[in-house]
Amino acid sequence: MAEEGDIITPLDLDAPAGGPVANGEDTSPAIGLISQYIKDLSVENPNAPESYQWTDAPEVSIDFNIGARPLGPDVHEIEMKITATSKAPQGPMYVVELLYGALIGMRNVTDEQAHPFLFAEGPRLVFPFARRIISDAVRDAGYPPLLLEPIDFNGLYLSQLQARQAEELAAGTAGQA
Repeated sequence: MAEEGDIITPLDLDAPAGGPVANGEDTSPAIGLISQYIKDLSVENPNAPESYQWTDAPEVSIDFNIGARPLGPDVHEIEMKITATSKAPQGPMYVVELLYGALIGMRNVTDEQAHPFLFAEGPRLVFPFARRIISDAVRDAGYPPLLLEPIDFNGLYLSQLQARQAEELAAGTAGQA
């Protein structure tokens, strides 16, 4: 053990289980964000410049979907699709569609650990960047920036997991009747 105030801690390479592996292989679970990027961005402003004069409050709807897929043994891609649509009684004002991607590196992670990360924690990490792109695109189309509220991806993940389990349970009991 290092003395108090000593910034150098001995590694004790001969330590039993829990310490570094003798052959140098790293067996600890590791997850990291490799990169993030715009895969597709579409901005439609079909009624400009007339829509800039409309005084009725528009109805804004936000849809999003999350997907994930493996690209290799240690790399996965998360895709977040966000669609923001603004409609006034006179017609559509704008439609912004963003497909945002992120590469996630995972090593020594079980499927039970990877799934919640890919569908909840990973999207939570990259959402602020996608939200900024949507806001800027709406602003650049000539409208006030669209400020999306934070999304509780972990809560959504858990509620969808519970709903799926309830459906499976209901299907199992219906099949027994």
